[in-house]
Amino acid sequence: MSQPNTDVTQRIRAVIYVRISQDRTGAHLGVDRQRQDCEALAERHGWEVVETYCDNDISAYSGKPRKDYRRMLADLDAGTATVVIVWHNDRLTRSTVELEEYIDLSDRRGISTHTVQAGTIDLTSPSGRMTARILGAVARQESEHKGHRVARARLQNAQAGKWGGGIRPFGWGVPTGETRKKIDRKTGDEVEVPVLDMDQLVPEEAAAVEVGIDMILSGGSIKGWCRWLADKGLTTTRGNPVGHVEARDMLMRARNAGIAIYRGEEIGPGSWAAIVPEEKHRAVVAVLMDPNRRTTPGAQPKWLGSLLYRCGRDECPTTVYVTQSGGARYPSYRCRTAHGGGRRADRVDEYVQDTVIARLSRPDAADLLLPGPTTVNVGALQVEAEQIRGRLRELAAMFGGGQIDMAQFTEGSDVARAQLAGVEQQMVRAAVKDPLVKLVGVQDVGKAWHALPLEEKRGVLRTLVTVTLTPPKLGPLPGGGRFDYNAVKFDWLR
Repeated sequence: MSQPNTDVTQRIRAVIYVRISQDRTGAHLGVDRQRQDCEALAERHGWEVVETYCDNDISAYSGKPRKDYRRMLADLDAGTATVVIVWHNDRLTRSTVELEEYIDLSDRRGISTHTVQAGTIDLTSPSGRMTARILGAVARQESEHKGHRVARARLQNAQAGKWGGGIRPFGWGVPTGETRKKIDRKTGDEVEVPVLDMDQLVPEEAAAVEVGIDMILSGGSIKGWCRWLADKGLTTTRGNPVGHVEARDMLMRARNAGIAIYRGEEIGPGSWAAIVPEEKHRAVVAVLMDPNRRTTPGAQPKWLGSLLYRCGRDECPTTVYVTQSGGARYPSYRCRTAHGGGRRADRVDEYVQDTVIARLSRPDAADLLLPGPTTVNVGALQVEAEQIRGRLRELAAMFGGGQIDMAQFTEGSDVARAQLAGVEQQMVRAAVKDPLVKLVGVQDVGKAWHALPLEEKRGVLRTLVTVTLTPPKLGPLPGGGRFDYNAVKFDWLR
């Protein structure tokens, strides 16, 4: 009988698990180093690595699912390998529940665990399991302690008005002339990038934010500002077009007024240069947060009088809109009730603009301006607003400490918030601009008018005049013209 070949041996099958909590560069360098050390350990023992599992940029205590870790457990349960290699035991499990699950799997499938840094983890004996549990508890305590230190440092930086890091905010970040090294996320190469002073304003971007705030306070819209930014070739700091959400966030940032924020709460002044005064910031926030403000206006009007001019046929009060019923060459204003009639849109708009320019060019045009809010003490309002916010914080602390019940907290909060809303409305009065300010008193009213975006022109019409399109005379008019100027009625609101 032939003897079996004793020279043939089967190598022990092993798997590697690597994980890094935070990958700031996106280059996977941390997990790559772990993998190399684990592969070296397997080679020293003569184990065959059949699979490597990697969870990158996932903290053990963040609560995020670790897909490759779960996949590894399923493969081990199916008999893929009998050895698990990790760089350190704290790379493997995140909680006592996970550790107990891993211990049960190891005992059921005869799996041994080896680490590069801490040696073999013996989960087959009571003392080994106790050691693993103690190490897991210590790792969790260290992670929680680190999280507390990081949070405390961030709070201190915020209280000191320092930049907290992250994506460069639109409006700040002037190169200092120095450079630093970072890893390019796309290529993995080490590159040099400029060091930015986040306290200093980028003039063009800061001016754009101020323009946007002034547009909103003059009755304009976020979409109008987005178009203005696109026309100027300005993008987000990542190089993308500025959309509605990004624009709204830019305009409502407390940073614009030099106010520091921590976890959504104002905590004091920042160290950086402000773009606008605090009262102007409070005003634009109040305007954009107004529940009566239209946030989904649909398609933006392309004509000066769309939904502004009134019909006037048989005293109809309905506003008109532009249709192509007069042919593609001659769009016409028609009543939304479709009861007939139409006026060439280009001719009407030209006449309305000429009339408005002529009115605002008169010597008494300054009399049209609304009186400024001279009775509003902005400084006193800011102090009052901060006192009310302080009461709200005190109420929250008292409720959290059990000094007041929910009914008392709700009642006190409602009163304080109502008072705060009133104060902020007064601040809005102090900052909202009269739409005529850009046109009254300038050297060339016509040039200033034509330089305005369409939306601001429409804002001027809303506050200055009501235009009504009455039925025109038919046929040729005296002088040979066919456009009946007398059928366009102006009712001046100022």
